[in-house]
Amino acid sequence: MRRWINPANLLTLTRLVLTPYIVGAILGGRDLRALELFFLAAVTDGLDGAVARGFGMSSQVGAYLDPIADKFLMSGIFLALGATGSVPWWVVAIVFGRDIYILLAVIGILSLTKIRTFPPSRWGKISTFVQIATALSFITARILPGAFLSAVTGAMLWLCVSFTVWSGIHYTLAGVRVLRSD
Repeated sequence: MRRWINPANLLTLTRLVLTPYIVGAILGGRDLRALELFFLAAVTDGLDGAVARGFGMSSQVGAYLDPIADKFLMSGIFLALGATGSVPWWVVAIVFGRDIYILLAVIGILSLTKIRTFPPSRWGKISTFVQIATALSFITARILPGAFLSAVTGAMLWLCVSFTVWSGIHYTLAGVRVLRSD
């Protein structure tokens, strides 16, 4: 078996495969199905790293694939929630824009320097967790509308924006430090 084909990377690939089905369920108004699939995808996000570290299955492929899967999942879900009017477009632009910004920065650094490692930021991981929780709250509110969940989604929206913006700033500062040390 090839080194990159392992349970940890298969969990990450599962998240990638689930993403279009989650997006399709949101766009099709099948919110319970979207919630079930999204919960499964969120579980794979927590498990892939734990399995990789716990069983010595860390790989370079996994190090690249995991953040790609996270960005694909969260961008897709926020785009779908924006398309259905559940989440304001300016929030979608912040979530999607930060991911595009990070991707372009990494491509630029890879193209222009000898730097080849991009360790995940603690703030990036927290931001992803908050984005997951925010998306879960919005999908749940589509299933169970009411004042309480409306208040929760409003609070989660601002937490999501705050952590997403801060993680983008943090990645920028970290990138500048890495470039200066190169």
